[in-house]
Amino acid sequence: MKKIRIWKLLCCFLLMLTIAVTATAPAAGQSIAEKESNAPCVAAFAMRKKSVATPLPLTPHNSHSTTIPREALEGLLLYPGGMPFGVKFLTEGVTVVGICDVEGKNGTVNPATEAGLRQKDMILAVNGAPLAGAAQLTELIEGCDGQALQLHCKRGKNEFDVTLTPAWCPAESRYKTGIWVRDSGAGIGTVTFILPDTGAFGGLGHGICDSESGELIMMKRGSVSDVTISSVIRGEAGAPGELKGYFNAGKVGALLGNSNCGVWGVFSEVPETALEPMPVALREELEEGDAYILSTLDSNKIERYDVKISNINRDAAGPKCFTVTVTDPDLIAVSGGIVQGMSGSPIIQNGKLVGAVTHVLINDPTTGYGIFIENMLTSVQIPMARVS
Repeated sequence: MKKIRIWKLLCCFLLMLTIAVTATAPAAGQSIAEKESNAPCVAAFAMRKKSVATPLPLTPHNSHSTTIPREALEGLLLYPGGMPFGVKFLTEGVTVVGICDVEGKNGTVNPATEAGLRQKDMILAVNGAPLAGAAQLTELIEGCDGQALQLHCKRGKNEFDVTLTPAWCPAESRYKTGIWVRDSGAGIGTVTFILPDTGAFGGLGHGICDSESGELIMMKRGSVSDVTISSVIRGEAGAPGELKGYFNAGKVGALLGNSNCGVWGVFSEVPETALEPMPVALREELEEGDAYILSTLDSNKIERYDVKISNINRDAAGPKCFTVTVTDPDLIAVSGGIVQGMSGSPIIQNGKLVGAVTHVLINDPTTGYGIFIENMLTSVQIPMARVS
């Protein structure tokens, strides 16, 4: 029997990375991580005219942020999402995305390889000081006057130090190291829930990860933008579909964090929605059978689509907690089922928010996985006025 594979594409993230490059090479595109087959949910959503009741600074590491204890979930009311959002973010340090030779004074050299650097390594600090980004690294390299740079790096889960000595390139009259680096990214995802009082939100139901290593991307800060869906590429067996869209001008909030169970942030104003806040369901309340999801396709409106829930694993701690099968003929006709961009789509059953779509099976676009809403809420740092 052919082994079922999970398409390793970021559910709600058809991510197009902006690659920041050092002086050694021109900029190049690079996909960021992907974890499944639900691509960019892109759609415009109106913003309320008034600010949220408890506005918070749109910066990371907000002192009011906290994980929500499980005992606080009973009685908690959340707006269900279903609208898309776009994010642009900067990473902690920079990631090495390519290594090349340098034409030095005495022939071809490769300072990066000689120092022991590899593709996918993260450079976190230079000469003992945290690295702000690719532009700063370029300045340090070009201004080193040939002196060695002490780099503090990370490879997988291990941190280490290397000594990198830039080489003079006569043809360009500057010092070079032979590395290309990335310090930023952008993509589109779907909102799962919004807290009524603060405008805080959670989305995706899985983390934004590096496309090759699978490791969570360490984000420094990010902004949230409105987006518009332009088209839908229908999913087929062996060829996952996706939602295509683009960022609209302006910023509507901040992205504050990234975890294995989703991303979180805060809107400057609560997005307009026709739905009322609804209670959340604990994992014990989830039942096998009928449910529905809220998602936005190229109509640029939040629509309701029928699904069935099965194979519930009540002990699951990550983003794959139960199976979601699309039964709605309208959704199957348009998209083939679950496509890239739909991860984060809220799942509702018996009047409660129970979870979100996270992954799709590559050989069956009508079937994927869902995460318990409980896992999302207890794993992310949600900005709240209080936990009641």
